Amino acid sequence: MPENNFVEIRAFAGKHYIDSFTKKHKSHWDVTLKAIVGQLERIEAFLLTDKAEIISDVGGVKLIKTKFKIAASMESAKTSGNRCIVAWYSDKRKVSILLVYSKTDLSGQNETDKWKKIIRDNYPEYEGHCK
Repeated sequence: MPENNFVEIRAFAGKHYIDSFTKKHKSHWDVTLKAIVGQLERIEAFLLTDKAEIISDVGGVKLIKTKFKIAASMESAKTSGNRCIVAWYSDKRKVSILLVYSKTDLSGQNETDKWKKIIRDNYPEYEGHCK
């Protein structure tokens, strides 16, 4: 069995939508974040589910979009509209949480275009992943 990945929450992710999840969901957010980190620690297995998909693989770094539900909510991860964008460095056994958002945070018609622009604007090292 492979060892767990180290999971870090990048500063931009923490200061933006994670703050709003914390305020909106209070104690349920703490449990939810622990669950997200737990899934990302075992990202190889998580990718075998329908809750995670590789968006791009450039230079040994995979950009992955995941779905999650808030703890104690009745919604499924898929229908909740809650997403994470993470970078996985498989050779370093490291996952960086770049963005955690709800679809309502990204107003407009094309959610994918919106989060790709946020990643490009705030993480120049991943620009090649978001064309």
